[in-house]
Amino acid sequence: MGNDDKPKSFIRNLIDEDLSCNRYSYVMTRFPPEPNGYLHIGHAKSICLNFTLAKDYGGRCNLRFDDTNPVKEDVEYVDSILNDVRWLGFDWAGGLRYASDYFDRLYECAEQLILSGDAYVCDLSPEEVRDYRGTLTAPGRDSPWRNRDPQENLDLFRRMKNGEFDEGAKFLRAKIDMASPNLNMRDPALYRVKKARHHRTGDKWVVYPMYDYAHCVSDAIEGVTHSICTLEFEDHRPLYDWVLEKLDWPQPRPRQIEFARLNLEHTLMSKRKLLQLVKEKMVDGWDDPRLPTLAALRRRGFTPASLRLFCERIGVAKKDSFIEMEWLERAVRDDLNPAVKRVMVVTEPLKVVLENLPEDKAEIISAPYFPDEPERMGHRDVPLTREIFIEKDDFRLNPTPDFFRLAPGREARLRWGGYIRCHEAVTDSTGEVVELRAVFSREPSGTGKRKPAIIHWVSASQSETALVRLYDRLFLVPKPSGDLDQELNPKSLTERTARLEISLKEAKAGERYQFERLGYFFCDEKSSENALIFNRIVTLKDGWARMAKK
Repeated sequence: MGNDDKPKSFIRNLIDEDLSCNRYSYVMTRFPPEPNGYLHIGHAKSICLNFTLAKDYGGRCNLRFDDTNPVKEDVEYVDSILNDVRWLGFDWAGGLRYASDYFDRLYECAEQLILSGDAYVCDLSPEEVRDYRGTLTAPGRDSPWRNRDPQENLDLFRRMKNGEFDEGAKFLRAKIDMASPNLNMRDPALYRVKKARHHRTGDKWVVYPMYDYAHCVSDAIEGVTHSICTLEFEDHRPLYDWVLEKLDWPQPRPRQIEFARLNLEHTLMSKRKLLQLVKEKMVDGWDDPRLPTLAALRRRGFTPASLRLFCERIGVAKKDSFIEMEWLERAVRDDLNPAVKRVMVVTEPLKVVLENLPEDKAEIISAPYFPDEPERMGHRDVPLTREIFIEKDDFRLNPTPDFFRLAPGREARLRWGGYIRCHEAVTDSTGEVVELRAVFSREPSGTGKRKPAIIHWVSASQSETALVRLYDRLFLVPKPSGDLDQELNPKSLTERTARLEISLKEAKAGERYQFERLGYFFCDEKSSENALIFNRIVTLKDGWARMAKK
């Protein structure tokens, strides 16, 4: 039933085995985000995995919000998650779901566990719970309240539900084994008191289920076959199975499978740290293009197809590891390269006066948007005028032997527009070059030892102005620990006032271009008719990889 064209992963192999032995007759997965923050690229891997598996096996994938902690949840996060999943190109089966849809059923199941003697109400404080729990090398101790009568536990639990106890005074625990080598099986909490208003159920509930409990029961209610989680839930799987076994849930029960989460170099996937960056205004909101959130990647200009391609290429593994940023950037380049127009933009303008051209006349050059395929997407008009701008870095007053672009007495070729030879550099009082004097010619002089380097340019009088944002790695170290004071890259954002060729005058928010020699750029959503903003999506080549080899 699987798709034979898809590369096999251990998850697909397990699903194939389950179908071949008739453990399941269909495949249903789910994506269960917590509405307590914005999704990041790590979630994109889970989204792509769950939705793609369901599609490839002719099954379904549910989108179910794990809204079991009203203190940290917000409708803003719900809306952002819905937007992100749709933007990635996926849709959920049978309507949107929430764990809160099942609060009544979850509560009934908890009472069932109490009556069967598999759960009890505990009066230990949080500090006492930690003390009683034991360590990895020492077993825990039974709670003094572990052997309460089921009817007493039921009465206390109902009183918890009715709001008679303060937060932290009592909680419902599973009765498993305080000597278990797996700490998650040492009588974990199933319910706690939280006197907080829920964004969907209002003030109906003052007791809320813990994630590990709500997770497995919600999966079973929905008929999920394969509950695919990241590796940190591997030690929670015995509890997942224990709850459904003690509830005597009908077969077939869902099967939890764990895979390695996505860890991307030079960034963090911790919601807590991302929230800290946003709240302390170290970045400009959840959609700051330096962040790994999907909202940020979308605003930077990444395409859904590029993220899906990235997730497909890195595959699914059983062991956690860090993925180099180049894998992501390569996927973006591969997606954008055949699709976006090439144009010329100067990000650090240096004026060049072509003294042998007339002041009041422009030569119109027809330049193709795709140099290798001139007929594709047509041409645009590029005016060549007496005064032009080139990149400041394309000129050196005192060139080193390895610099081959423009310098005094040296010639360079203008992209699409002939050749210029510089004979004078005008400097200001600080010695900085502010203007060049040059002559223009149709053909190279042939006097140099090398072919003239090609540089991009725009007309000084017939060009547009825009704010260009150049992004670098958010963190200086490949595997940040979360020390924001020491590890954040102070140069992760550089803003420049650039000059754009005149064809970009009509650029609209959401459009992507390749700025020749500079990278792929995205017209920011906050652009307007009077103020264009371009974000660099990615450079044309991986400069960081080259630096790492030095």
